[in-house]
Amino acid sequence: MEATLRFELRLDTVNKIGEHPLIMVLRIAGQRKKVSTGVKLFPELWNNENQQIITLTGKIKDKLTKKYKEHLPTKNQLITWQNDLLKLKNQVIGIESRYSLDGKAYSAAMVVELLKQLKTPKVKKDEPSNQIFALIDEYIKENEHTRAKGGLKIYSCLKNHLQNYHAKTKTSIRIDEIDYGFMQSFQNFLIGWEKVHKTTKNVKWLNNITIAKQLSTLKAFLNYARRRGFKVNDGYKDFSIKRHKLEVIALNQMELNSLLDLDLTSNKRLDQVRDVFCFSCVTGFRYSDLVQLKREHIKEDEIRLTVKKTKEPLIVPLNIYSHEILRKYNHMETPLPVISNQKFNNYIKELCERAGISDPIERIRYRGAEKISNIYPKHKVISAHTGRKTFATLSLEKGIPAETVMKITGHADYKSFQRYVKVTEERKRNEMQKAWGAPVRNLAIIENSSQKK
Repeated sequence: MEATLRFELRLDTVNKIGEHPLIMVLRIAGQRKKVSTGVKLFPELWNNENQQIITLTGKIKDKLTKKYKEHLPTKNQLITWQNDLLKLKNQVIGIESRYSLDGKAYSAAMVVELLKQLKTPKVKKDEPSNQIFALIDEYIKENEHTRAKGGLKIYSCLKNHLQNYHAKTKTSIRIDEIDYGFMQSFQNFLIGWEKVHKTTKNVKWLNNITIAKQLSTLKAFLNYARRRGFKVNDGYKDFSIKRHKLEVIALNQMELNSLLDLDLTSNKRLDQVRDVFCFSCVTGFRYSDLVQLKREHIKEDEIRLTVKKTKEPLIVPLNIYSHEILRKYNHMETPLPVISNQKFNNYIKELCERAGISDPIERIRYRGAEKISNIYPKHKVISAHTGRKTFATLSLEKGIPAETVMKITGHADYKSFQRYVKVTEERKRNEMQKAWGAPVRNLAIIENSSQKK
């Protein structure tokens, strides 16, 4: 009795990412049986004529990566699957030989039944990964009442990216195996990650600033896992995270004046947005603190409240501008007419465009080693947080000492505040050269000019 065995890719069945199940078809004495191999492949990865998974060369990988993105399996994974197919085939041959030596008749159904018995129970391949995902969920639940939602959202994003990495590499993620090599591999995955919007077809990707935040969050999470008693590989500590600093988008005094002087008597919506935004520009408050501001926080000529982000008490003196804005809304229950963050950010852009704040601003981001530069009119890159940055830069320009400004803004260390000082020095230099002309760098030119005189 002779058996025939072939592997076939089921083109009539496909999952959401385009993979087809690979099955084994066994024929014995006219009886035909299908057996699942547990392997799912993209059509381009299967050579039906040679009955094997193709070798993933660099050229083929580049071509298929464009089509399948992060879902393309690795070369090692394809080799593992090919070995599994060979093992399955040898098992069938071994069963057939056993029946032949015993002189017993057998059918395709009998061979398939013995195959099932040969399969040893396997631990779910994603079980170790489930442990880290469950622990992230546990961390979020533990801290939902003590940490801001924005801070915990980063952990949710980390979990999603780790799950995507797990799906692409087809490897488990163990807490005790996250070392330097894993951090490097995960960083490369994040650099290459892309998501296409279903409707607009816009491609979303991660810049180095976001990637650095994900990697630092993973490090913080591993420290938490260690404190919880989990075995953690110290190799991740050797991985250094490269950080690119964001540019400081702030209003200059002329731009702030243009907002303060803008006639908005016929537009109550923008008038209120202008007042709230300018209040931030002259006090340094974050949006989150503007939202929580209440009448009881205002004590004569100062505001006293506990900052939502840092949980630290803060005292901010009132000035002529902030005092006048608060006086305007004395009739209201709350000190300021603060609206939702999303609407506030949208209306600020509209407001600043109306005020003519449209100087070109270059925004530079990096994706790995790739530099991506875009030029925008300034009103398009202004947001609620620009108010806080405006206060810091203008206060320094007006001669207020850095340590005093830090006390008002609530900056705990000089390192994070330092970029405002650098921006201010740059602005001073530009304004000086604009008014008086740039200095002549070549001394020979000065000497020649003096000799001619």
